[in-house]
Amino acid sequence: QVQLVESGGGLVQAGGSLQLSCTASGRTFSSYAVGWFRQAPGKEREIVAGTSWSGATTYYAGSVKGRFTISRDNAKNTVYLQMNSLKPEDTAVYYCAAVRDPLGMVIVTTTTRFPHWGQGTQVTVSA
Repeated sequence: QVQLVESGGGLVQAGGSLQLSCTASGRTFSSYAVGWFRQAPGKEREIVAGTSWSGATTYYAGSVKGRFTISRDNAKNTVYLQMNSLKPEDTAVYYCAAVRDPLGMVIVTTTTRFPHWGQGTQVTVSA
C-alpha cells in the first residue's frame, strides 16, 4: 500500500507561481502512474495533470495546459506540479493520486481510475 502526502499549497496572488509536491511512502513510487486533481467548492473534482511511471507520457487539462507542468523524481519518490500564471479560478484543494503500473502501460487520461489518494493541499489565488 502506498501512502501519499501533498505539500506546497498556500496563498498566492494572481499571476504568481506555486510548486506542489506529492511524496510517497510505503512502496516504490517509480512503478506508479500519478495524477493531480483539484476540487473547488461546489464543483466536481477534476484531473488537471497526469504522468506515467517514467514521466515520458503526460496529460494536462485544457484549462491548465501551458501553465502547469507535472514532473517526477522517482529517486525521491516525489511527483511535482509546477503551477505558473495562476488565476483565481485555480483556487481549489489539490490532490495527488496514484495507480500501480508495474507493466508501464497506464497512460493517464480523464478516465484513469486511481485507488490511492493523498489528503489534499489548499491552493488559494487572490485576484
